[in-house]
Amino acid sequence: MQAITSLGCHPLPVLTCLTVQDTCNVYDAQPVDSALIRKQLDCIAADAPIHAIKTGALGNAGVVDVLVEFIKARPGIPVITDPVIKAAGGGDLADEALITAMKERLFPLAEMITPNGIELAMLGGSEEPEQAAKHLMDLGCESVLATGGHGTGLHITNTLYNHNPEPMRWEIERVGGEYHGTGCTLAAAIAAGRASGLSARAAISQAQNYVNRAILHALDVGKGQPVPDRGILWER
Repeated sequence: MQAITSLGCHPLPVLTCLTVQDTCNVYDAQPVDSALIRKQLDCIAADAPIHAIKTGALGNAGVVDVLVEFIKARPGIPVITDPVIKAAGGGDLADEALITAMKERLFPLAEMITPNGIELAMLGGSEEPEQAAKHLMDLGCESVLATGGHGTGLHITNTLYNHNPEPMRWEIERVGGEYHGTGCTLAAAIAAGRASGLSARAAISQAQNYVNRAILHALDVGKGQPVPDRGILWER
């Protein structure tokens, strides 16, 4: 919500999963009842225009079904899916039924999914990023942005795989170690860019620059990972 607001958009949040977490890890998670999620979605959609959809931790397969129904009724809205499986500290946020539901029913509706390296290998069934991305696109997903924040080296490389012959890469300097919530921040920032009318590639570029700046101003909130300062003033 902070990232979307900082980039000039108004978030319309729908709660799908309640977590017990701090800056160190996620210790428990409970999905919100799917019937209540449907009511949230219907209420928001009846009141305000929706220009992009970003998904995160979904809780269970029933939540996916409600979300898929909602998206199918509104074709043309860009869907950016952050396939949250594990917290950075190792806590589980998705079981096998949820992973299967995302792969079979949600990913085919997504304009872009944004897995980190670990998620890409798990979802795509290959340790080779290009092959894993191809497997996911074969399911119907339009594009896969493989994020490099969990890697090593002097630079973070985010790689966009789509149906073009060659992938497109963005590279920024790696700052420090692990941060709390950079993946969801990136996905939210991309969704904000798409909602503002930017192309997918322009939205990725803006989002990557935004996340880099938020990391440079990260806050030591608790005893675990620093938190990117998503409230930074962003100049268009």
